[in-house]
Amino acid sequence: MTTLQQAEAADHAAIEELDRLVIVKSTIYTSGERDPREPPPRQPDQGKLYLMGHDPRLPRMPARPTLFDFFKYRFGPATHMLQSARLARKNGTSEKIILACLLHDIATSGFIRADHGYWAAQLVEPYVDPEVSFAIRYHQVLRFYPDESVGYRYPDSYIRLFGPDFRPEPYLERAYQHARQHKWYMTARLLTVNDLYAFDPTVQVELEEFTDVVGRHFKQPKECLGWDASPTAHMWRTINMPTKYL
Repeated sequence: MTTLQQAEAADHAAIEELDRLVIVKSTIYTSGERDPREPPPRQPDQGKLYLMGHDPRLPRMPARPTLFDFFKYRFGPATHMLQSARLARKNGTSEKIILACLLHDIATSGFIRADHGYWAAQLVEPYVDPEVSFAIRYHQVLRFYPDESVGYRYPDSYIRLFGPDFRPEPYLERAYQHARQHKWYMTARLLTVNDLYAFDPTVQVELEEFTDVVGRHFKQPKECLGWDASPTAHMWRTINMPTKYL
């Protein structure tokens, strides 16, 4: 069988598998496109099974997934995070800040966009130093507040995206005041500095450049991400199998 024939056979098998399954999107994926108070439209399900595992439309994750596997198979283009981590290294920051830069937008890339700093911090909290998760959580907040002492200004892109009259919501203002007084404020602030200036579409960075930093500072569980008993394992499983029915 030629390579083309193998690919066509795989495509045919995937189509047949999809024909036997009912795949339902969670409410959060469709809220806004439809009123979440209304029952979702029911799909024809006679003779079919509801999906309770891997979605055949997605690349299959390894049985024992690592952080790098999630980058490769579930996170969207990671160029910005990789550039941010390389810039932090070039600027001589600590490895904790480099790791925080590498992970800071994983929620946006693979999970939930709103309050992405909080989600990303929660995802990695069991596996990193508390200073790293603090920086990831509060980078989202600090992006809205300039700090001339480190040369950080309000992003021009935010003016384009949100308009010149946008003001952060009160919970963000409270979070900013908390972070501003915290002993790890500068860790989070240096993440925003290396975040802001790391948008160059011409620069390519390989994930493997950070193998040593991740190895030293990310506590990969022996059961692997999603299959351990951490408080956030279910979140990694959801990223792995986002359309699982229950």
